[in-house]
Amino acid sequence: MSGESDTRVLIVEDEAHLADVLRFNLEAEGYRAEVVETGESALDRAPASDLVLLDVMLPGIDGFETVSLLRERGCFVPVMMLTARGRPEDILRGFDAGADDYLPKPFDLSILFARVGGLLRRAAWSRQRPLPESEPALVEQITLGDRIIDLQAMEIRQQDKTLHLTLMETNLMRYLVRHAGEVVSRRSLLEDVWGVREDTDTRAIDNFIVRLRRYIEEEPARPRYLLTVRGVGYRFVIVPEAGEAEAVTS
Repeated sequence: MSGESDTRVLIVEDEAHLADVLRFNLEAEGYRAEVVETGESALDRAPASDLVLLDVMLPGIDGFETVSLLRERGCFVPVMMLTARGRPEDILRGFDAGADDYLPKPFDLSILFARVGGLLRRAAWSRQRPLPESEPALVEQITLGDRIIDLQAMEIRQQDKTLHLTLMETNLMRYLVRHAGEVVSRRSLLEDVWGVREDTDTRAIDNFIVRLRRYIEEEPARPRYLLTVRGVGYRFVIVPEAGEAEAVTS
């Protein structure tokens, strides 16, 4: 068995036959699986889970609203969305709501298990993996003004306040930190962080940038650290030059 007996997976699926297949196979892999049929039930059960498999089309609140509400309530359990809506725009909408992975239906069970295992490992590594001495360039903690961005702990600390990041927000922030000083295009962000390689409206990435600016900037409308490069993408600077700031309309 590849799963751990104490790893709890919450399945949020209103189609009974699919929910039964998922539960049976997850339990056969060694996971503890629980099924609920609505987003409302998921809001109650997700905090006690290690991972959530979340269908998009649900009675009541849909999967997009469910994951968004989970994040608003401070629940940062990894969420994988399962849906027949596999357009790039739908995938980005799921990530924008706070999902950590997105698997279009129909899918092969072996692919699902590989993604589940990978998502659980990435979450564990992000929170627990010490920084290898052999990788000095792998910066996992930086200071921006009075904020400390701790990528290993997946949080931003400011004095007595702590903001928890989702796995995807952490991955985006880590990518920007590793490419600090460089101009990165919207498309490279989509491809390298989200793995979206189709013909996608790259303006969708702006929503994530707006969110990060709210987290790290004193004046999000006049950013000093996460700058826009008109017509190309963005440039993240750890030590801004004196007077370096821009006015943005987003």
